[in-house]
Amino acid sequence: MNRAPARGPIAQAVDVVASAVLVGAGLVGFGPAFGGTRWAAAAGAGLALGLLLAMVGAARRWGPLTLAASVIVGYLLVAVPIAVPDGTVSRVLPTLDSTRAVLVAAIRAWKDVLTLTPPVGEHPSVLVVPLLTGLLTAVVTASLALRSTRPWWALLPAIVAFVTPIALGTIEPAEPAVQGSVFAAVAVGWAVWRRESRALATSHTADVEAGARAALARSRLSSGALMLVGVGAAAFLLVPLTAAAVPRHTLRETVVPPLDLRAYHSPLVGFRSYVKDHAKDVLFTVDGLPAGARIRLATLDGYDGVVYDVTEAGIGATFASVSSTLPGTGVTTQLKITSTAYSGVWVPDAGDLRSITFSGPRATTLAQSVYYNQRTGVAITTAGLSPGDTYELDVVLPRTWTDDELTGQQFATVTLPATTNVPDAVQASAGELAGAGTDSITAVRNLQTSLSTQGFFSHGLEGEAVSRSGHTAERIASLLSADQMIGDDEQYAVAMALMARQLGIPARVVMGFYPADATASGTVSITGDDVHAWVEVDFADAGWVAFDPTPPKDQTANQQAPKPRSNPKPQVLQPPAPLQAPAELPPNTRQDKGELRPSELDPWWLPALRTAALALIPALLLAGPLVLVAWLKRRRRRRRARADEPAARVSGGWHEVLDRAADLGTRVPGGATRRETAVLLAERYPRAELAPLAATADTAVFGAGEPDEADVAEMWRQVDAVVAAMSGSVGRWARLRARFSVRSLVAERRRIRPAVAGRTAIRRSRARAGGQR
Repeated sequence: MNRAPARGPIAQAVDVVASAVLVGAGLVGFGPAFGGTRWAAAAGAGLALGLLLAMVGAARRWGPLTLAASVIVGYLLVAVPIAVPDGTVSRVLPTLDSTRAVLVAAIRAWKDVLTLTPPVGEHPSVLVVPLLTGLLTAVVTASLALRSTRPWWALLPAIVAFVTPIALGTIEPAEPAVQGSVFAAVAVGWAVWRRESRALATSHTADVEAGARAALARSRLSSGALMLVGVGAAAFLLVPLTAAAVPRHTLRETVVPPLDLRAYHSPLVGFRSYVKDHAKDVLFTVDGLPAGARIRLATLDGYDGVVYDVTEAGIGATFASVSSTLPGTGVTTQLKITSTAYSGVWVPDAGDLRSITFSGPRATTLAQSVYYNQRTGVAITTAGLSPGDTYELDVVLPRTWTDDELTGQQFATVTLPATTNVPDAVQASAGELAGAGTDSITAVRNLQTSLSTQGFFSHGLEGEAVSRSGHTAERIASLLSADQMIGDDEQYAVAMALMARQLGIPARVVMGFYPADATASGTVSITGDDVHAWVEVDFADAGWVAFDPTPPKDQTANQQAPKPRSNPKPQVLQPPAPLQAPAELPPNTRQDKGELRPSELDPWWLPALRTAALALIPALLLAGPLVLVAWLKRRRRRRRARADEPAARVSGGWHEVLDRAADLGTRVPGGATRRETAVLLAERYPRAELAPLAATADTAVFGAGEPDEADVAEMWRQVDAVVAAMSGSVGRWARLRARFSVRSLVAERRRIRPAVAGRTAIRRSRARAGGQR
């Protein structure tokens, strides 16, 4: 950029103030979208930091790279306390995790502002948006104002700061009249002032005296002030008129937020409400429904012990925004569904959807808010269906499979979310009810038949058997462990699905509707009494097949077949038996020869022995490893002292010293000679005669010929003395730890191969020396 000539501090202060007002007027637009006041603190911090860095950079003549680096560092220092206040040290200094969080937020927060429901300021991570907007636009605006000879370039980043909150905001503006008036007045006034001040600064001709220049400046200043007043008044009057004439559009209206399933409860939770509150109410009508077809409301594939739900980790969570036509093949059936009393986000449909078309006054809103999962056939609208909504569906209805057709088919390989907090009664009942069927369909059909024939139906309504609603782990356990299984679709479908999952069968729960009359077709009215839940199992060739484990509605508990009762004969009063005196048994006679008291078998010392054994078991468990370590070290010493070759016994003695040093916590560097090692160890253990021992070992190993037995004995005597001196130089607790330390055992394993190779080289060297002699 072209650098401006040196200017006074007052002129620079005016540039900084003008930059602050221009950027700040735009940042005010974040208010409606963020709400509260935290966004103002973030935007103000970014604005102040940007102005400070711009002034320091202009004073010290920083280049673009240096200024950019200072902006990054400043952002990290300021953003962490604002966006990640819990990830700081003393709520000021950032940590590694908090730094990573604000770096990620600098990229993702812009999308979050558009997709979250206003006010978005409740989420701390999105506060980096006003912070970054204020920081970047302020540093660029002020830098251009302070350095450039063409100050109007500084208006461009200020305009960005003005437009960004509008694009990321809501339809409701902040204060457009005030914002526009302030921005326009300051922009025009500051640009004119900069231009005139530059003209005055370059006006140094002899015919223009100082007094004339001062008069000219006052004249231009007064005219400029009048211009500012006029521009401000015009902006204040025109902005509301233009805002009312032109509709306001923001990016939020065009960006479709991702579907968050956590915001919607599982429809299975409200299963009983349909039969209790809307049993006879027509929820919706279906035109064109074939006989035997089912209306699907939701497919549930995850269980956590509380609710069966659509899980985000499962295939049921892959919802996508629906276009006019969905891909797929097959013969389609056209259905028309009109909501009469139904309301909710779950859209009733059937089969595999190929297209959906809404009609009515809410058609556009529903079409823009509908999502569909092609793998589960479930549709959801975030706008929610209401009575009076109508839509047409083109669907491919599933084929009906018989048991003969499913015989021999294997289960499909599909990934389902793990079921958690499943009651033990499910596992215990699964194998019993499934039976020993070897075929896949046999096991599934056994589960379905066992539940539907052995159980009883009840909604728990007035006049029916007691049946609690819900499908928690406790409710399912009580269903399966009770003397009589009593429940409705909610409990039986969940119980069968959980048992199937325990047996490795891919199963899920489906909630939906179908009329009581299986032959009903054409225009069908669906009431609350038509709500059902069933189980679908995935077969490799047939796909998901429906199974109904719920008993028939007329199979109630009071119709249970009575249990077989005994048929006693008429009682006849018999005369009492004559009393007999109890037989007197001798002391040694036992009344029951098959039951012997412990006192009759155990000698007096056996209980004491048992008590001692029980007390010794924990002691052996604790002392066993210590005894093993001590035994290994003792065996190692014996092996070294009894080695076949004298030189090996000498080397073994030196290794005994090294091992004791390792156990005492002294690390010996690898590759050091014995003399070098002795010098190092002497600093740690001054009372040990290590140097003579190292010299003796070197002489015995590398000298001519093999050392005799006297030399070996002398070597081991010195080893014992050195080891005792090393142990005596530390405390009693250190000696105890060294005795049971495994450091030397590990170090020995590492020395095995080098030691073997060294001994082999020594033998070869001595053999060559003997041959030369």
